[in-house]
Amino acid sequence: MGWRGGRSGLALLGLLVWLGLSVALLIADPRPLQALRLAVFDQYQRWHPRVYQDTAVRVIDLDEESLARFGQWPWPRTRLAELVHRFEAAQAAAIGFDVVFAEPDRTSPRAMASLWQLPSVGRALLAGLPDHDAAFADALRGSHAVLGLSMRTERPSAEAVGSQTLPQSARFVEMGPAATAAVPEFAGILPALPALAGAAAGNGALVFLPDPDGVVRRVPLVLRAGGQLVPTLAAEMLRVGQGQTNYLLRGVDSAGGGLAEVRIGQMTLPTTPRGELWVHYTGAAPLRTIPAWQVLEGRLPAEALRGRLLLVGSSAQGLLDLRFSPLGTVVPGVEVHAQVLEQALTDAFLYRPGWAHAIEILAVAVGGLLVGGLALTTGPAVSVAATALLIAAMGWGGWTAFVDHRLLLDPLTPALGVFLAFLLPSLLRHHASEQRRRWVSQAFSRYVSPNRVAHIVEHPEELQLGGDRRECSFIFTDLAGFTALMEKIDPGQAVGLLNAYLDGMIAIAFRHQGTLDRIVGDAVAIMFSAPVAQADHRQRAFDCALAMQRFATDFARRQHAAGLAFGRTRIGVHSGEVIVGNFGGSTMFDYRALGDAVNTAARLESVNKHLGTWTCLSEATLAGCAGAAVRPVGRLVLKGKTEPLSVYQPLNDGLDGASDPERLRAYEAAYALMAASSPEALPAFEALAADDAADPLVQLHLGRLRGGVLGDLLVMEDK
Repeated sequence: MGWRGGRSGLALLGLLVWLGLSVALLIADPRPLQALRLAVFDQYQRWHPRVYQDTAVRVIDLDEESLARFGQWPWPRTRLAELVHRFEAAQAAAIGFDVVFAEPDRTSPRAMASLWQLPSVGRALLAGLPDHDAAFADALRGSHAVLGLSMRTERPSAEAVGSQTLPQSARFVEMGPAATAAVPEFAGILPALPALAGAAAGNGALVFLPDPDGVVRRVPLVLRAGGQLVPTLAAEMLRVGQGQTNYLLRGVDSAGGGLAEVRIGQMTLPTTPRGELWVHYTGAAPLRTIPAWQVLEGRLPAEALRGRLLLVGSSAQGLLDLRFSPLGTVVPGVEVHAQVLEQALTDAFLYRPGWAHAIEILAVAVGGLLVGGLALTTGPAVSVAATALLIAAMGWGGWTAFVDHRLLLDPLTPALGVFLAFLLPSLLRHHASEQRRRWVSQAFSRYVSPNRVAHIVEHPEELQLGGDRRECSFIFTDLAGFTALMEKIDPGQAVGLLNAYLDGMIAIAFRHQGTLDRIVGDAVAIMFSAPVAQADHRQRAFDCALAMQRFATDFARRQHAAGLAFGRTRIGVHSGEVIVGNFGGSTMFDYRALGDAVNTAARLESVNKHLGTWTCLSEATLAGCAGAAVRPVGRLVLKGKTEPLSVYQPLNDGLDGASDPERLRAYEAAYALMAASSPEALPAFEALAADDAADPLVQLHLGRLRGGVLGDLLVMEDK
């Protein structure tokens, strides 16, 4: 059943505000949400990495073995020139150096001549030898080689400003307004030596822009520095490999601007607005890598290099060019460039469409409104099932989009938004339900005993027909003369009196953890040890009966003082085995106890008017009461019974001086003589009556003894 009224409207308003905050948070896209999204994309790649395909891309690895064979890095540039000659002889499509040659070769003869302490003749001879950088430049000239350059994060010095302009080997054509407005901008560049940069077929930036966690997920294709656009190494290799001159940069058709794609010859590379390409990583691919020493030693046939895009770089740990990948592995930087080239050649790109973020926000708004509305208007089973189904659908949709279409859609943050949209109204509804439950429990407790209500709440399975056998104690009360009093006073006043009296009596029963069995007019029935078993139920019943009698006596005294002839209360207490449970039909339950012990307690209440007592307590109850101050009444054979029942009267049953130890001993001695059918019982009771003629119980036994009835057996002719 749905909520109604103001509470429902407040919950709906809370849901809408919550959804508004969630949407605003997604629009702001703070770093924690970005981290969650990237973690999802990483998991996609771990579950479904790109399948390696043998392409024209090869990494010429300056590995540990190559360094061991040909010396530590940096190698003389004559050796690099030798590599270029071998690559060109093998007709490689493009050669990319994942190295920045920003300083002269320190192993050149001229550099050595300035370092060594040689005579002038020796220095002249060394200076006349071919320069290593010149040899490398000669090898680069006319080749298909691309050299690496670095991007400066700080503005270069005045001396270095002249080296900021690259040779015009490529041209950028921008399509669309602000196509490169979002491209990362640097303070400047640090290219290769001018002689080398001018001789090379291209120059590309060696820049990775890892995310805050250090993982390289995207690689830029174009950057900006000093007012000029700078291609990256992978982009330059694709351009040189195709013999192209132009880069075509197409902008996003939206107000935000930014790049949508970079076209290089016949290839179209989708990018982020910042000009980055998402990298779909493969696992280990030994076929991709060729150790450099095999090239230098001529171990490879020319066919192994012909038409290839060759990347020269190092996997040696000592050179520290290692990057974290989404697969949870560490890979050499040169391998990241290689994976970008492989994706370009196989058209196996990952896409993060411009509309993806808007779809994710819409999913939160619509999905959150749906599940939140269900949480407010339906039961838990429906709302939970709908929420789980929607979240599962989001997860399945994101995964399917990645596997089948290589789309990067984030199901996690929308799923979290939907879950929170379900959680908030569910908590509000649960809170309101708890309030209603407590209210109903409190209200129900005014009709049913609180311990019974609590037991039903904790054990709803017991709300079924049937019962169980157990020992219980019972109190029955009745108000003498109330019917006659009602005839003499205003009915409204009578009802007020009765309510005040019953409220006090029932409150005492509840304080002693008794269960209200029923109220019949001015009579009350209380039971103990049901529904919750109470090992001390006899003691509880005895203490409760005394407290009720004290209250009733004081209540009557106060009414007498007000001029109302309010009657005294009779109480019967008995314990025994009964069947306790729910009785009735399928439409209504009546929780009660059935058995002879219930009837006996009711009879004990009734016999008070014949005995002249106000409280009668059976021996069955007294057996569980430690230190109870009572005096014996007699062995009663109740009407309709055949077996006698030993009955006692509490000493504080309204008898003045009944608890006096001397009088109690005298009564007990007289009673013992009567129980033994001794002729001495009559003078003993006459002495008691002479001492207190107002003791009804003494007068009862004295009358029996004078009538010739011996013993303590009393057969009750009336109920």
